[in-house]
Amino acid sequence: MPEYFTELQVSLNTAEEYFLRSQGFRNIAVNLNIGAGGNTIHLWYKKGMGPGITNIQFSFNQPMTNGLIEAGYEKVDKNLNEGAGGDQIYLWYSKSDKNVPIVDIDVIKDADAEAQNFKDDWERLACDLNRNIGGNWIYLFVKREKQTYIADIKATVNCSGDERYFKNGYIRVDESTNRGATEWWLHSTPPTIFLWYRLTTNSKDALRDLKISTKQSEYENYQQEGYLPVNQNLSEETGGNEVFLWYKKDGSKNPIKAVTVITNPRAVEPYLKAGVNVIQESLNTGNNGVPIYLCFNQ
Repeated sequence: MPEYFTELQVSLNTAEEYFLRSQGFRNIAVNLNIGAGGNTIHLWYKKGMGPGITNIQFSFNQPMTNGLIEAGYEKVDKNLNEGAGGDQIYLWYSKSDKNVPIVDIDVIKDADAEAQNFKDDWERLACDLNRNIGGNWIYLFVKREKQTYIADIKATVNCSGDERYFKNGYIRVDESTNRGATEWWLHSTPPTIFLWYRLTTNSKDALRDLKISTKQSEYENYQQEGYLPVNQNLSEETGGNEVFLWYKKDGSKNPIKAVTVITNPRAVEPYLKAGVNVIQESLNTGNNGVPIYLCFNQ
């Protein structure tokens, strides 16, 4: 029988490290604040026979927390940016029976290793743990007990419906698709939009291809080719192009195993070299936001 991750914790200083070690926790050696200053922060875990952790999410604003609380997620109440400024980032986890247990966790701090991990069938959580403070781009990767595939993909606005999606086993891609964009005529912040995906262990139920349209002609072409839209403009109220995600379940292409978004422009080339599908039309096309690229692995 495999050992599962049963508990997660975070240390913000040496005293907390000693305490967690005395309680039987083991740590992942990467400093989650590397390159950004602030506290030396480590992720700690316990393993056992189960039930195991199946979902890990992050929050970096208050609306993101509400659905997690309502869905019964456990919060690790330690700011992953402690002492460095930037967003206050918190880790949450769940042992829901809607997903396959996690059997390995990795923390990656450079784009080349990140791209290779993603290609090697690790699932990449999209929140940069140094979000809005500079330093290294740092991402958490998880590996599950069984091979999983992407069965469905959705989008939400301003965290509406989060509780329902979490309870139904969906995983939120914890990076807003219109990050950094402003409504050009009001100079205000547009709604926050998140992608979600649901996993399956049956490759026959998996999505086979994803596309992004940023103009009307592309919208019409994908529609004619039998793609289905995620019915939400991912760049809503930003003054930019209308951006839609399209998916297809049939066809000869391999099933999609994982999906994520990258905000580090220097990561695009390593992902492409690793053989990852990178859609090189930014989800913020036509506005002043952060360039964001959708990636998926087959």
